[in-house]
Order: sequence, then structure tokens, then C-alpha cells
Amino acid sequence: MSRRISRPARASRRGRVRVRIAAAALAGAAAASALTGCSYQEDICSSGEYPVLTVGDNGSACVPDSEQPPKGYTRYPEGKVPQQVDDKWDKYWRTHTLDKDGNTTDAPQID
Repeated sequence: MSRRISRPARASRRGRVRVRIAAAALAGAAAASALTGCSYQEDICSSGEYPVLTVGDNGSACVPDSEQPPKGYTRYPEGKVPQQVDDKWDKYWRTHTLDKDGNTTDAPQID
């Protein structure tokens, strides 16, 4: 004859509560990880540098704060400087550029 071991109801409830707490903690950790994982944005330039735009093209570079833009490059117009990769102005300047007179024009198509 087999004997069945019964557990008190109180012990059974404690086990279910522990499982629920563990599940809630795991779900919270997953949510926090997902939120922080997507919030990082890469800066266009390193600290101590500023971005410059290729005149007549859609290239760019970073120049030390203490230096002027090299020949063939110019500063972005004030208020239209990209700060992070894929921000509003980074996307804009992929299809626009400045001509030699500082006028905004369409950038050449990238093949």
C-alpha cells in the first residue's frame, strides 16, 4: 500500500507566494533591462570635439574644439548641429549639405 504524504495547506500557499514573488522580480528585471538597453545614444563626436560637414557633400568629421575646420569642411549652421547618431539633425544632414557660399542644398545621392 502506498502512503501519501500530505503537506499542510499553509506550506503549500507559501510555495505559491514565493513563486509569484520570484516571477514578479524576474519580470521587473527584464523590463528594466529592456528600458535601459534602448536608451543609450552614441555621440557624434567625443568630448572636446565638434562635428563639421563636408562642403558640397554629405560627409562629416570631428575636429578638436581648439581648431578650425580643415579645408573642404565647414561648421554646421547654428541650431542644426547633430549631437547623437540618428538624431533629427544627423538624419537631416544625410540628405542635405552646404555649398561653398553656406547655402543649404540637397546632398549628392549615396550609391
